Amino acid sequence: MFMKQQHQTLDITLLAGGISAEREVSLATGRQIAEALRAAGHRVFQADITPTSLAALDHRPCDLIFPALHGAFGEDGQLQEILEQRGLSYVGSGPQASRLAMDKAATKSCLLENNVPTANWQVVYEHKFKDSWVPATGIGYPCVIKPISEGSSVGCRICRDASESRRHLQETLPRYGAMLVERFIEGPELTVGIIDGKTLPLIQIRPAAGFYDYQAKYQRDDTQYCFNIDLPESVLAEVTAAALAAYAVVGARHLARVDLMVDGQTLEPSVLEINTMPGFTTHSLVPKAAAEAGLTFPALCDQLAQMALRDAAVPAS
Repeated sequence: MFMKQQHQTLDITLLAGGISAEREVSLATGRQIAEALRAAGHRVFQADITPTSLAALDHRPCDLIFPALHGAFGEDGQLQEILEQRGLSYVGSGPQASRLAMDKAATKSCLLENNVPTANWQVVYEHKFKDSWVPATGIGYPCVIKPISEGSSVGCRICRDASESRRHLQETLPRYGAMLVERFIEGPELTVGIIDGKTLPLIQIRPAAGFYDYQAKYQRDDTQYCFNIDLPESVLAEVTAAALAAYAVVGARHLARVDLMVDGQTLEPSVLEINTMPGFTTHSLVPKAAAEAGLTFPALCDQLAQMALRDAAVPAS
């Protein structure tokens, strides 16, 4: 299923930190990846990076770049564009796919155009918002309101009624300019890790507090991650197919994580979003799924580095 482990020692520049609201998550991800790459026998130069501080890209020797960055600049295509211009090999999706995946509204439009199931949604803009706002037809209450280009559930809330929805929009629109409002789906939450176009074991997420928020993802230890999922095999096959379709239509490369909901009544899956640089912390889902498949964390990181070298001569989309 996976590539054979490469024993050639590589010089890898690992980028972590950045400027987004997910900076701390990125630093934690970077520490884990750096340790794993060293355990796999590679030499790792770890550095922070920002749009105005690109010195890390000049470090030599360097066989490839491993961006362990989440959110703005690191995951939205800006850094990938710079790496392409400099002719540097790197892990992960290219500029176009990164830009698309980072924009939840654009991603959902792309999914809809390609017949990949996704929940009804609308975008609410600050300059058009009114105190009498109500969700568009087909969304209703409860609804999920979240920033269009943030990860780790930053700014995300399940709103149960009009007053809660309007209050959350009033609080967040001045900061983000626009928010995504999505139909809330009651049912199992699943995530599918994808490595080089192949799916890892599916995970059902069961947060103790009822919502898989930032605390449940990175700070709490009572979130359950279940591989034995109580859903028909036919439904799990639909989930897998939807995740692979999302990976393909977005144009992702090397790795991604696709998050989905399964309607508790109809059992129909809906893609929520795709992450082209998912977290690699001790709480993160792709490493858990890889371990379930028998792939150790050092082997996983090593394989991603191999993919970057393999695809070095092919421009990323």
